[in-house]
Amino acid sequence: MLYAMQSRRSFRTLIRSSAKAPAALRIMLLGLSCALAALTASCADMARDSRAQGIVWQVDNATTSPVGDWNLLGAHQLLIQWVVVDDTSFVPNTGLPMAANLPDWARIGREPWAKDVVLGLAGYADENRARANVEKLAEESARVAHAPLPLHVIGYYFPVEVDPSWADAPKLAALLRPLPRPLWISVYDRSNVGGKALAEWLASWLPSDVGVFFQDGCGVYARGPAVTRDYLDALSSKLGGDRVRVIAEAFRPSEHGGFRAATADELRTQLAAYRGYFAYLFDGPHYVSNELARQLAPRAARRRGADQ
Repeated sequence: MLYAMQSRRSFRTLIRSSAKAPAALRIMLLGLSCALAALTASCADMARDSRAQGIVWQVDNATTSPVGDWNLLGAHQLLIQWVVVDDTSFVPNTGLPMAANLPDWARIGREPWAKDVVLGLAGYADENRARANVEKLAEESARVAHAPLPLHVIGYYFPVEVDPSWADAPKLAALLRPLPRPLWISVYDRSNVGGKALAEWLASWLPSDVGVFFQDGCGVYARGPAVTRDYLDALSSKLGGDRVRVIAEAFRPSEHGGFRAATADELRTQLAAYRGYFAYLFDGPHYVSNELARQLAPRAARRRGADQ
């Protein structure tokens, strides 16, 4: 890094001293200087710890005890995908059939990455089933939102995902009214209509006190982080910045089928593009291992090691 800085100063000096040199030489030197500056900036970005303010936890029967070093990334908020899924409750006292293994909610509430919690309500794992039963899920969500939990709940999430291809999505407006606030829904763009069109569509029906988690689409190669940033800016411009957050998908298609965890380089590019927005990693327990967290935040990992 120091060598790069010294070299850049040398190029600048050379360019100034070459003011009377042939134009072709000046252009070459300027090009070399710009290339070195870009390389230096890239190195500086690599050295900086990646930051994510939140972690998503998609609860299932096999993942009821989330653990991780996500706070190394700065994560202090836990977004729980749902506490009732497929008519099975992962919290007591809901009047619904209970899961065989319940999470240790008290322990989770003490984790540094769960200082604040956005509580996902009732959903179905299958999107088509969720949309077909959205009225039922809204009613269940209104009930489970009041289940007592040892968590610092600061908001709620209705886990029926929305995109412009869903013709009945505007009917959600009436169903969302009885749910507690602050309230969020998640949005994606399967049809690639673009950020401006997506924002206009949402503004035409979404209640003004409901926020959106925009799914970046990087996990299925629907778009790259730079394009996602354009979406976020368009949504913020139309809906207001306090109503827009981003879900950074921490997975990629696997060559053997299914999905694999994203690499540190892949996630680093995503999180860098979303600076200035509240970003959640989807999802921590399944895709963001302790090793990956340390790779993304090496400085924080070293500091923690020195403190222990």
